Amino acid sequence: MTLKLYFHPLASFCHKVLIALYENALPFEPVIVDLGDEASREAFRQVWPPLKFPVLVDETRQAIVAESATVIDYLDSFANPAIPLVPRDPGLAWQARMWDRLFDDMLQLPMQKVVLDALRPVDSRDPFGVKQAKDEIRTAYAFMEERWPQNGWAVGPNFTLADCSAVPALFYADTISPLGAEFPRLKAYFQRLKQRPSVARVLREAEPYFAMFPLDPKPSI
Repeated sequence: MTLKLYFHPLASFCHKVLIALYENALPFEPVIVDLGDEASREAFRQVWPPLKFPVLVDETRQAIVAESATVIDYLDSFANPAIPLVPRDPGLAWQARMWDRLFDDMLQLPMQKVVLDALRPVDSRDPFGVKQAKDEIRTAYAFMEERWPQNGWAVGPNFTLADCSAVPALFYADTISPLGAEFPRLKAYFQRLKQRPSVARVLREAEPYFAMFPLDPKPSI
């Protein structure tokens, strides 16, 4: 199996796939895409015209796989990982997939609203929309805090797709709206995530790009 991953180290949805690859020590060729560079952008366009990453190319199977959760599903199905990230137990699988979507919808989307607003010209910004998005993040924290296990991982005894999704969602949301003492379970879980070797590696590799984050304070490990 010959894998090539098109991604950017700062992009939150790319973190999910990188964690999955590192969790099972799956070999792949990394291709960093710089959408601000015309040559890099055009080369990526030839692979995936929508210009949205991450995108996994499996040259052996001649497959082009987009969308982070789908890429992880693909790796589980075809890369023969030691520990599948979508549990084989259907009772745990649906929960892992549900929390993957909830982390994306409840944290990633409002986080991206705040970040994208900072990239707009000053006279085009939306302070009300930014406040709404930050309120949504706090609401999501409270929802998750009530449902989070005291120890371990998101779903069952093993690290899963849900945990891959939690990392970038919590990492960037915490940068915008820090997890406080009122969310002890979620905060402890986030600390456990950051100590996971695959997660620590992804964040270390992203660190040189943190200065590109358009808000202050910048992310930090």
